[in-house]
Amino acid sequence: MLVSDTEVYISGFGCITPIGNNGDENLQSLRLGQCGIRKPVLFESKYASLYLFGEVSLSNSELCSLLGFEGVKGLTRTDLLAFKAFGDAIQDAGLRPEDISSYDTAFVSASTVGGMCLTDQLYRDSNLQSDNGEFLNSYSCWAHATRIAGHYRIRGLVDAINTACSSSANAIMHGARLIKTGRAKRAIVGGVDALSKYTVNGFNSLQILSQGYCKPFDADRDGLNLGEGACYLVLESRESLGDRKPLAVVAGYGNANDAYHTSSLSDNAIGILRAMQNAVLSAGIDPEQIAYVNAHGTGTDNNDKVESEGFRRFFKRIPPFSSTKSYTGHTLGAAGAIEAVYSVFALMYGELYPNLNFGKPEGPNGLVPVLKTTKADLCYVMSNSYGFSGNCTSLIFKRL
Repeated sequence: MLVSDTEVYISGFGCITPIGNNGDENLQSLRLGQCGIRKPVLFESKYASLYLFGEVSLSNSELCSLLGFEGVKGLTRTDLLAFKAFGDAIQDAGLRPEDISSYDTAFVSASTVGGMCLTDQLYRDSNLQSDNGEFLNSYSCWAHATRIAGHYRIRGLVDAINTACSSSANAIMHGARLIKTGRAKRAIVGGVDALSKYTVNGFNSLQILSQGYCKPFDADRDGLNLGEGACYLVLESRESLGDRKPLAVVAGYGNANDAYHTSSLSDNAIGILRAMQNAVLSAGIDPEQIAYVNAHGTGTDNNDKVESEGFRRFFKRIPPFSSTKSYTGHTLGAAGAIEAVYSVFALMYGELYPNLNFGKPEGPNGLVPVLKTTKADLCYVMSNSYGFSGNCTSLIFKRL
């Protein structure tokens, strides 16, 4: 499929994460090195006392009140987080109701867990143990997207993606391609995931949850912290943007799948390398022009080791990099979009955000991430997201 040289602009965003309920709060936490990982207050699980999580501070009832959804039945925490971030994004971009309802507007969302955040309720419903069926239409990974599309009367293309931890990065890539190929003038893209027993139990069975704070790229890393959140970006063509001032440009993207293992990346970083190569190729730049990388960096042994290998093989001189999952935990399907916004922050304000909890490089030639908030002259930044089964995506953003 031919892709035009049309530039894709980011005109606004909305995000709610463990380090902030809006964009300004997220930016402030990044600058101050304030971590949002802690013992959960709202999430109930037998593992709540054993592990730390990145939990959004607002309860479901607080979200309902904030959104004006009191009394609305069937809404999961996934739905509520998504509505909050989506509403903030369209407001930030200055989209009008007629823009959102236009056939030229696409909506591409992503989620790994979707409505299965209600794990116990799903079990009761599926085993006919429940008298209340209000959530029967809420469990799919696309239920939140369907509800948002209905609420905002979106008539253009609506899609939902689940490629695990690269899901919302792929949503951004899909939206950018829709604009470049003339299938849409604007696209609202991103993703959402809420903490759930389904994922906590699953990651616990893989034995990759840390009982302390995750330490991406540290020699003594012992696993990840799961998190939750939602984030959406508004992408627009120049024609759609009009006189409004954009924030940054989606300059390039690449996706590859190494198909090595269900939950691990190949040791020789095949998928990671191909994704980064495709991203710089689509951006029309050389790897040396990348001034910062927001790494996938989960804090697991396999991920960080393979990503480091990918950096060594791809870059002649590895640029500054850090993992902002050390702030939020791993937010799964929302991670790619959240980290895309953090990458845009880096471009907009000319600053790098530290990789928290790092103490010791892995061996004498181990890579050392950014360790403190630093001013930097940035033109291109890369954001990496890797999902289960080796679904690897790299996005490149350009300063205006």
